[in-house]
Amino acid sequence: MLVKVFGAAVQGIHATLITIEVNVGRGIRFMLVGLPDASVKESHERIVSAIEVNGYKFPRQQVVVNMSPADIRKEGSAYDLPLAIGVLGASGVIQSDKFNDYLIMGELSLDGTILPIKGVLPIAVMAKENGFKGFILPSENAMEAAVVGDLEVYGVKNIREVIEFFNDKRKLQRTQVDIYREFMGNQSDFEFDFADVKGQENVKRALEVAAAGGHNIIMVGPPGSGKSMMAKRLPSILPPFSIQEALETTKIHSVAGKMGRDVSLMSCRPFRSPHHTISDVAMVGGGTFPQPGEISLAHNGVLFLDELPEFNRSVLEVLRQPLEDRIITISRAKFSIEYPAGFMLVAAMNPCPCGYYNHPDKECVCPPGAVQKYLNKISGPLLDRIDIQIEIVPVPFEKISDKTPAERSSKIRKRVIDARKIQEERFKNAEDIYSNAQMTSKQLHKFVSIDEAGRKLLKTAMEKLGLSARAYDRILKVSRTIADLEQSEHINTSHLAEAISYRNLDREMWVR
Repeated sequence: MLVKVFGAAVQGIHATLITIEVNVGRGIRFMLVGLPDASVKESHERIVSAIEVNGYKFPRQQVVVNMSPADIRKEGSAYDLPLAIGVLGASGVIQSDKFNDYLIMGELSLDGTILPIKGVLPIAVMAKENGFKGFILPSENAMEAAVVGDLEVYGVKNIREVIEFFNDKRKLQRTQVDIYREFMGNQSDFEFDFADVKGQENVKRALEVAAAGGHNIIMVGPPGSGKSMMAKRLPSILPPFSIQEALETTKIHSVAGKMGRDVSLMSCRPFRSPHHTISDVAMVGGGTFPQPGEISLAHNGVLFLDELPEFNRSVLEVLRQPLEDRIITISRAKFSIEYPAGFMLVAAMNPCPCGYYNHPDKECVCPPGAVQKYLNKISGPLLDRIDIQIEIVPVPFEKISDKTPAERSSKIRKRVIDARKIQEERFKNAEDIYSNAQMTSKQLHKFVSIDEAGRKLLKTAMEKLGLSARAYDRILKVSRTIADLEQSEHINTSHLAEAISYRNLDREMWVR
């Protein structure tokens, strides 16, 4: 008897429908074809054990399974459940008349327990697009899949529940999620707040500008000056997710297996902080079994690189293209996958190897040329792509001991949101442009105009600091954001002057 069961294969952050054809006939062999990998082939032993432990019999006949389309590689253990249901349906143990209505995925343990899988959200989206009535999957993934409306999601814990459901002996409990209540209710839950930061008003201002325009930022300062502390608080002032951004980000984390159990939708922007020993592949993604890298996991959020010069130079150089294009293409001999990579880069570093160059109290003990050699670990093209470069000095005792509460993140966030609303209106007719940092050269000429005084100021800065054409564009974008924060339609010299002041690493004092 031949039956068809439906599953899915995840490629990048999208899913493809997989038809599992099972035919039980005369013979004694078990054959699995359709380009399965080793983990899919090993499913035979798990399926036999799960079926027999739950009181059913695996057919003692020839079982032929084809996973179509056969040119797509099938990877992972998530096919265990649909394969088992297909075998039981083909052998007549369960009724197969409802198979066409449901997409089934799940990993089996030897006792029939259904274990969680990766990539549930893209699969659920694909199931809805292909007209399936429902999606049967592990109970721990049900909340995530239920985000997709108009799709009946059934979370199950044991294969027996699925068998009895298809035999009309059990009704499964549908999982439903109030997306807006969960999404809106968690958008202001932050562990860290800028109210905890004493002093550093100029750095807070730079971070506010960065958040308002989506600009990349690097903070340079001695150990203990608060670089990491402030970077961790940046998500608390970023504008809240839109539903579309939340779905896209959740897809990426779902594929990577980073979603927590019983979580439906990400409501806060991601903050990723990889260690400086990270490899190229871990940063950009890929591998034998393609997975999103850190730059994709930080999509629509923050990628924080602490101790920037300590990262391998090749790791830093692979960031250059994603910073411009906001997407990363992983090309290998047998596949090519695209992952979104629209992240905001936040970097921190010491000014020199000893950490005390330009320190107001402590003397730098680095030998001549050490500062320049240290800075040269970061290439000029990468620094050019960082819009805001700000120097941090240690907080004096008077500020640390001050009992006056600092400005809360919620107040700063309100100003950031107001500035972003201006940008939304500005770029409403532009595709995939949401903030000033993403402006193209054409849009820069259209939306950024400066008067003669501003042009002279910018010319002087360009000549004195030896700035590149890209740095020129960055200054204009940052000045546009500063003007938006002040609700100003025009860019004046004070906006330009502040934007120029955020090019600290271009100054001569950093060379010796």
